[in-house]
Amino acid sequence: MATMIDGESYLGKVMVRPLTKSGDVTLYLWPLRCLKAKFGGPTFGVDVNGVEIIRFDPHGPRGHWHRGGYDKLGAGGSHVDYPDGMTESQAQLSWSLEQVREQTAALLADAGYSDAAAGLDADLLQAATADVVTHLDAHPGIMSEAIQKDLIAA
Repeated sequence: MATMIDGESYLGKVMVRPLTKSGDVTLYLWPLRCLKAKFGGPTFGVDVNGVEIIRFDPHGPRGHWHRGGYDKLGAGGSHVDYPDGMTESQAQLSWSLEQVREQTAALLADAGYSDAAAGLDADLLQAATADVVTHLDAHPGIMSEAIQKDLIAA
């Protein structure tokens, strides 16, 4: 799972799900990651043996995602904007989950993790992405809580 960054806040229970039968590739989810700049949203990604490769930050107008090896390239080197016009968090979340289901193998291979890509299990990918939605739905009011705590600007 990704490293928490000093000065950021994380609300809700973290979720981790395997994407391979061996468990060496996992999907993690932080229900609400509050960045220092007082914005945020859910953050989730794909790790291989604890190394973060792919990250999605569906945070609305400032939302983005990371490819190519987040831990290897850093936030700036792996940063990718969502498709043009996709500025709403729910649309970003849906698009991101589709990428996980359909593109994780290609994204892992492109980042130099072909063996991990070959071990992906389609049923586990489907279950993990469904669990993201269920887990987020289990945290109603989390954004309001973050605003009340002055972690997110209203």
